[in-house]
Amino acid sequence: MEAIWPGSSSFSSGNTPYGFYDSDTHFSGSSAHSVDNFADWAAKRMGYPIVAVELQDVQFFTCYEEAITEYSAQVNQFNIRDNILSLQGQETGSGADKTNLTHRKVTPTIGRNIQLAEQYGTEAGVGGTVSWKTGSIEITSGSQEYDLNALWANVSESGDAIEIRKVFYEASPAITRYFDPYAGTGDGSYNMLDSFGWGNKSPGVSFMMMPMYADILKIQAIEFNDQIRKSAYSFELRNNKIRIFPNPESTYNLWFQYIVKKDRDTTLQGVTEGVITDVSNAPYNNMDFKEINDVGKQWIKKYGLALCKELLGTIRSKYASMPIPGAETTLDGDTLRNEATAEKEVLMTQLREMLEQTSRRALLEADKDEAQFLNEKLAKVPYPIYIG
Repeated sequence: MEAIWPGSSSFSSGNTPYGFYDSDTHFSGSSAHSVDNFADWAAKRMGYPIVAVELQDVQFFTCYEEAITEYSAQVNQFNIRDNILSLQGQETGSGADKTNLTHRKVTPTIGRNIQLAEQYGTEAGVGGTVSWKTGSIEITSGSQEYDLNALWANVSESGDAIEIRKVFYEASPAITRYFDPYAGTGDGSYNMLDSFGWGNKSPGVSFMMMPMYADILKIQAIEFNDQIRKSAYSFELRNNKIRIFPNPESTYNLWFQYIVKKDRDTTLQGVTEGVITDVSNAPYNNMDFKEINDVGKQWIKKYGLALCKELLGTIRSKYASMPIPGAETTLDGDTLRNEATAEKEVLMTQLREMLEQTSRRALLEADKDEAQFLNEKLAKVPYPIYIG
């Protein structure tokens, strides 16, 4: 005959299956929420000593340990979900250096927004995570159309598809022709090129200081002259086939910038090992029992009691009825299990609702409402009248 609950217990390390909290004095010591006190309370809540409770002390200890880990898991799951956007990409660490975020505040960051912005930066040509490469093809006199896939992608990128981002088709900048003695520009009576550091970049012509708008107008005149009086350099690009305008009259190299399409389209950009990726490796561990407040411990006690009822119901259900002298008695195993299931569902619903009410979104909405109510209240305060 197995021993059943004797009315008291004395916990010692190793009495729980996993030993998560055996070394925590708030769990194993003489605190109000110790495992021994829980066992005594749970047994009395199930009818002891009026009726026998067919459980041993280690089974009470097991239910209490499970209730604590369940509470810890529910709170940690909520925190992971609430913080996962800020956690992704952070280092997890390893061994003794492994980060533990349980009972720690996580500060939201905009890192994820910046990573997304980098993708737009790639398309806008102002940064991003995809490298822009440079290439060139030889333009020959009298030939206007060139296949960049055949001439460059198949040769330099092993046939990988490329996307042209910029073609350097423009004529030389107008400023390089500003000080052109043959164009009659750069009028003046003082030779000041060397003073401006332009001595090696432009012909030595007379120069006289003029208003800045005069320089801009002259540069604009050169550009308009190229565009209207001459055939301006241009191109047409379709499916990486480029058509040059005007028809080339000499041989030269045409330079362009491009990206390899697979570099942008791959979903494995920025893959890093040893970082938080999802809920499975977010470093939230079992809570320290001593760090849980009395509100949490009260939930744990009630959930632990429901687990004890469920366990006792399972034991009593093994024998639905037992013979006694001159009669037969029916055990309440099914009733206990049904009660335990209902109590667990209620407790879990209460905990999850409470956690939802403290989510970052809910708190921001509450803060917004409070600010609106305060503004409405202050709007009704009479304004003082000052008489000077």
